Amino acid sequence: MRSGDRDPLLLIHGLGLSRRSWKPVLPILTREHDVLAIDIPGFGTTPPLRDGVPTVDALTDAVESELDRTGVDRVHVAGNSLGGWIALELARRGRATSAVAFSPSGLEAPAERVYVVAMNELLRARSLVGAPAAALLAANPASRSVMLSGLHGRPWRVPAHDAAAEIKDFATAPGFHPTLYATTGSHAPTGLSEIRVPVRICFGTEDAMLGALTAPRFAAAVPGAQLIPLPGCGHVPMADSPGLVANAVTGLTLVHGS
Repeated sequence: MRSGDRDPLLLIHGLGLSRRSWKPVLPILTREHDVLAIDIPGFGTTPPLRDGVPTVDALTDAVESELDRTGVDRVHVAGNSLGGWIALELARRGRATSAVAFSPSGLEAPAERVYVVAMNELLRARSLVGAPAAALLAANPASRSVMLSGLHGRPWRVPAHDAAAEIKDFATAPGFHPTLYATTGSHAPTGLSEIRVPVRICFGTEDAMLGALTAPRFAAAVPGAQLIPLPGCGHVPMADSPGLVANAVTGLTLVHGS
């Protein structure tokens, strides 16, 4: 996890995705940090929680256990969507040196929450239909854009191989429905005012999941948080503009390193 004076950086993906969603920014972030990109329980290669409901508290417990296993006490953390919510919870618990949350979920009003759940259900259904032909659909920029719209502001920029993997990830994640309804579907973040580390709340201006609407609420709730717009980016901004996303992270971590 550590190499010389380089601080560790933890990356946490969003609902339905996996650690692969951070791939576009890794070449930049690994120049400055020892990076740990994880799959949260029920997604990617990590099996669902064996006991309990996958609430943010339970998922954060699992992330803390991974930090303990790797011998890391405090870490810079960046998270996207649900991962942003988990990143802020790690900061509240004192496990983060700094936190960057990209379109964190959880502060939707009731009507907005219904919309976000329905949107996720629609994206899941689309992925289930497309998964058997994921490679073919991802190979063409037009069909790739259709399959990834709603998550990315510039879906044609996602490389074909990564796009096919994302379609399959979204379709097959066993934790998708339990996690959706145990987090955004029924709960909201608490304790945001208790966070005492540097925080950036970033949002894509083309975020179809309402991140541009809810991000200011997070920034207002976290003491001293910076609100950073990402022009042209969607809810999952890493492939939309890798340089912009990476700079949003390192612009905080390199200033507030150990």
